[in-house]
Amino acid sequence: MFPWPAGSATGVGSLPGADPAEAMRVVIGELADFPHLAETPASAIGADMIGRGAAHLVDLHVELTVSGWRFTDRAGADERRARAALARDLDVFEEHTQGFTGPLKIQCAGPWTLAGSLELRYGDKALADPGAVRDIAAALAEGLVGVSADVAKRVPGATLVVQVDEPLLPAALAGRVPTASGFGTLPLVEVADAVEKLRHLVEALDDVGATPVAHCCAANPPLAAFADAGLRAVGVDASLLSAADDDAIGELVERGVRLFLGLVPSTDPGDSRPLRARELAAPARELWSRLGFAPDTLARDVVVTPTCGLAGASMSWPARAYRLCRDVAQVLLDEPEGSK
Repeated sequence: MFPWPAGSATGVGSLPGADPAEAMRVVIGELADFPHLAETPASAIGADMIGRGAAHLVDLHVELTVSGWRFTDRAGADERRARAALARDLDVFEEHTQGFTGPLKIQCAGPWTLAGSLELRYGDKALADPGAVRDIAAALAEGLVGVSADVAKRVPGATLVVQVDEPLLPAALAGRVPTASGFGTLPLVEVADAVEKLRHLVEALDDVGATPVAHCCAANPPLAAFADAGLRAVGVDASLLSAADDDAIGELVERGVRLFLGLVPSTDPGDSRPLRARELAAPARELWSRLGFAPDTLARDVVVTPTCGLAGASMSWPARAYRLCRDVAQVLLDEPEGSK
């Protein structure tokens, strides 16, 4: 059911710099067993999370304005740049993964984060219009299926994992997404509606043999909603979890959903005290202990990642962060109960 083995580590998605080829060299060099598509938001117009997500939307068109990405009637230069950046990154991805066999991950903003970020032509957020949300969800599912099928042809030995990034979903469910003007907030999204749109995407990815996972680096991630939608794993920032999340995490794991647990800082801490794998593994062990799970299931149920994307890091940090992710995953596999 899960294409990655126990003791796995991978990245969230983004890296610093403007050279996609160099970013992919870092990914392949440090995460050879579970690489991901390297995203470099600084490399081009439309390479940011929302522009990249919009580039997946089939038959919906966007343009870049002073306030962000907005829907428009027809494709223009900004949209063409966004789609060209996606095509370029997929070419680079293919070049660096020739002959690869094993789990291979791509990423894209999810329907709720896109709806909470993209503006309608008249200026409000798409999240304010249920019809627009429905169109985004359908167009995104079709687009991600197309990209997934394309990657499967480019790297036929890979087992594709598709990560849906939903950092805005907790705010949408709580009614905290601001209007386009910033003077108010949009009505809250019902959990059932959130689950329905995500389930549509999951079912579409299931049909092409991809393994759908979610990532939410915000506080209070909607773990039950992700599980109800059928996502196979959920990525969270371990530093944002509290004891109040324990029950939801326990239920998630008991339902057979895996965790992509962010244990390694996404930016260089910059202090003189070296980061050690055993210390970075401690929050995962403490979580497992609180939940009462057997220590030897930890490396099976947890994939180690950075806490979030690395776009804001120094150029030297991604390689170090990914090595630490591998080291932490190995510690969880080799020393499930901690060093004595």
